[in-house]
Amino acid sequence: MATIRKYVPLSRIVMIMAFSAIVMGSVFIAQGVVKAGWISEAMRVEQVTLGLSEEAIARGEIIDSAGKAQEAGDVIREHRRNIAASYEELIEESGRFDPTNPRHLSYGQALNMENYLYMAVLGFGVTQMAIASGAFMIFTGLGLGAASIALRKRKAPAA
Repeated sequence: MATIRKYVPLSRIVMIMAFSAIVMGSVFIAQGVVKAGWISEAMRVEQVTLGLSEEAIARGEIIDSAGKAQEAGDVIREHRRNIAASYEELIEESGRFDPTNPRHLSYGQALNMENYLYMAVLGFGVTQMAIASGAFMIFTGLGLGAASIALRKRKAPAA
């Protein structure tokens, strides 16, 4: 009987850990889903269509996912590098950025849009990691819960 009593406090601690893991996992999943939706909606507001076919644009498609954002960012990077291979090369004549120079302005706008799209790709990746981590926490919590129940049901060895 003393053996069983020894495991009861441990099973309670394990059950608390299980409950905490399930709650935290649920929060991670909820935050990941909400933030991914927010990123998609913010991209829909911008209505970027670069790199999409005319048929896709006619259907109302816009860049609102990680894959499409990656493709568009790569296209913009290629265009930007056609203006100048690097920022250093861009400003080598004047030594500084000149917003009145159309070449400088185009480069700066391309860099800004490229960064926007790559940040969206990063954001989608982080939301996917949060969702996956949350799922792992829930499965871990379920496993801990099962272990806690097993500890409570443990019987004293026969003499």
